[in-house]
Amino acid sequence: MKVLVVGNGGREHALAWKLLQSPQVTRVFCTPGNGGTAMLENCENVAIALEDFAGIVGLVREKAIDLVVVGPELPLSLGITDYLQKHDIKVFGPTKAGATIEASKSWAKDLMISANIPTAKSATFTQAQPAKDYIIQQGTPIVVKADGLAAGKGVVVAMTLDEALRAIDELFAQNFGTVVVEEFLRGQEVSVLALTDGITIRPLIAAQDHKQVGEGDTGANTGGMGAYAPTPLVNEAMGDRITKEILEPTLKALQRKSIDYRGVLYAGLMITPEGEPKTLEFNCRFGDPETQAVLPMLKTSLFEVLLACAEQKLSSLPPLLWHEGSSVCVVAASAGYPSNYEKGKVISGITEAQNKGATIFHGGTRLDNNTILTDGGRVLGVTAVADDFQSAIASAYNAIDEIQFEGIYYRRDIGHRIMNN
Repeated sequence: MKVLVVGNGGREHALAWKLLQSPQVTRVFCTPGNGGTAMLENCENVAIALEDFAGIVGLVREKAIDLVVVGPELPLSLGITDYLQKHDIKVFGPTKAGATIEASKSWAKDLMISANIPTAKSATFTQAQPAKDYIIQQGTPIVVKADGLAAGKGVVVAMTLDEALRAIDELFAQNFGTVVVEEFLRGQEVSVLALTDGITIRPLIAAQDHKQVGEGDTGANTGGMGAYAPTPLVNEAMGDRITKEILEPTLKALQRKSIDYRGVLYAGLMITPEGEPKTLEFNCRFGDPETQAVLPMLKTSLFEVLLACAEQKLSSLPPLLWHEGSSVCVVAASAGYPSNYEKGKVISGITEAQNKGATIFHGGTRLDNNTILTDGGRVLGVTAVADDFQSAIASAYNAIDEIQFEGIYYRRDIGHRIMNN
């Protein structure tokens, strides 16, 4: 079987890497891919843009590709699945209507309320002044969210009134026509990525991400500076609650809207100090870097599960199987990320890091005459798997210390919540 992975980040490298471990898969293509996918055995990058749906169809026809797996949210929100399905191509990823669950925070909030999904109190605004008046009335801390796609960085957790009001001005200045202002929830965030064929839904092991750029969870929000899985916060009982109280009711709410949702339903949750799971947001795709921590733990053939979702046969598969132990991913970023950063820096030490037992997933890289160069903000994800979290964390940092490029930056405290508990 041949698979096409659409995208060029660390998530897509991890998907291609894991799909090639499936016995059914003989070859993977990536559009456009990155420096890491370019070096995978039995994997080929093809320079087709994410938005070039006709070009992607042409590639599927030319290479006789059996399944398309869409990584990023942007092509999903633009309707790539609808386009491919019209050409009778099997695809893993929700339709444009389904992707609205990530593309519009206000739409997702309305869906949660209609389905009685536990979530934070919120209000939606299309003008700055009413939003500011609401914030003044509610007080801080408070959360301000852009309504559209923002690559994981459109959320401001404002601890002061000035910060909250400034966030309103900044988001409207960035041409987000709508903002959602939300109650601040206390607790720990977890990411639950669930696979669904639109009828049946199966959660993967839960992960925890580190969104903020600075150690101690400080500084600006990023796409994610590291992740670990499975999080002890989600034991079997909590997992059952999340499935019954959040995932299954959300799928039913999508069905009531006649949305045929085949792909990842990613629930960003807060586990409150009282042990209550509350929904912060939904995403329509695999998380990044959660995928780089979760997929190395999966025993079951990834291809088999994704194909079953595309064909609406998920209920016929046995339960997912997982490796024992713990997985930790540490992200190496470019200097200046998540703001301005330079590209084209030579990367060294990847082989040495791999020799220390880590798996290196490329995020923002490109291959130029057999040299790997930086080509994005989040450059590499260094993942280590071990019997316990302490060993996995030590192994990941032991490996990442081998990697060098000008301006390399990574948090030194990924997994601190685990170690401090």
